[in-house]
Amino acid sequence: MSDFRYVTKAEYSDAMEDLKSLIHKVQDEVRDKFTFRYDFIGSVARNMVTMDYASNVGYDFDVNIRVNDDDENYTAEDIKRILKNAFDKFNHLFKYDYSEDSTRVLTIKVKDTQHSKILHSADFAVVYDCSDGRQQYIHFNKKQQSYGWQYQPKSYYELDERIALIKNHNLWKEVRDLYIYKKNNNPMGKKSRALFAETINDIIQQNFE
Repeated sequence: MSDFRYVTKAEYSDAMEDLKSLIHKVQDEVRDKFTFRYDFIGSVARNMVTMDYASNVGYDFDVNIRVNDDDENYTAEDIKRILKNAFDKFNHLFKYDYSEDSTRVLTIKVKDTQHSKILHSADFAVVYDCSDGRQQYIHFNKKQQSYGWQYQPKSYYELDERIALIKNHNLWKEVRDLYIYKKNNNPMGKKSRALFAETINDIIQQNFE
């Protein structure tokens, strides 16, 4: 059984400031090609950062990057490659390892190699907000080694609506309690994103359905 607990803002504030400094260096590096803005999302935005202090994996940050390329001068692959190269140029200044390119995100990690631990990590998703209210993200097809823009699934938008309903009925403490329970009772090793969505759906079913 795991022992996940909520991490206070004070515990991760220094790491978050370092991450912001890294992002600002990347912004300057790619400015002659495109500009971008960024937002911390997920656990940081919800004040639900967790960590199992006895494990070898630390807490993580989730960041959305919104690239300003309205004229579409760059392909999805170009954008991902330009950002990856820029991060890799400066990662070492903040003790991050080289970027790892996965299906939805670029991941960087601060590692304690002596103790085989990941102290913390950050996942960067490149997204685009469409005029019709939908959102796209850069998807990396590992099998085909190809990149493209994909729309977020329907469940992505339903989750925000359900969160709003829960908050309007002052049930957020129930969300926090159930989420940390699920983190500590997770034999299938589900990702935090999936556990959070599952938590929200359970609270909705218990209180509104």
